[in-house]
Amino acid sequence: MQELGEDFVAFVRARQGALLRSAYLICGDHHLAEDLLQDALAKLAKRWERVRDEQPEAYVRKILYRDTISRWRRSRREVLVDHQDPGGLMAARALPDGATAWLTADQVREALRLLPPRQRAVMVLRYFEGLSEAEIASALGIAQGTVKSQASDAIRTLRRLIPAVDHLPEEGS
Repeated sequence: MQELGEDFVAFVRARQGALLRSAYLICGDHHLAEDLLQDALAKLAKRWERVRDEQPEAYVRKILYRDTISRWRRSRREVLVDHQDPGGLMAARALPDGATAWLTADQVREALRLLPPRQRAVMVLRYFEGLSEAEIASALGIAQGTVKSQASDAIRTLRRLIPAVDHLPEEGS
């Protein structure tokens, strides 16, 4: 049993930073991301014997994404954002002269926060995690067609929020 504990602790130490970043990008809140990761790691600990030789990180990520979706469904709270607001939040974040082709991490995080939860999850899984449409559909428990439409809608919204993201391809292109 002692060796099992050491394996689990080593896994957590090695992967907790990346897992926490993913959780934060999905939910947009540091405290909630920490809670989600803690819950996911507790669930992993209960099943460590079974999954430690397989893909424990994939198991934790699936828990993170599904628990996040479950929280969204339970709360059913959405923050309405006027994406057409010319003097709003994103207008104050104009790109500096000479750097219009580059986006700062803060601008991307801010724009992601403005997306609806499912669109945000799809974008993080696709572009940050590098998952395929099939893997995203499996992780979120939705159809592949939904993944495509959510990604397309998200990219369209991001293009309005940050014009410099025009270099992102439409899903399916």
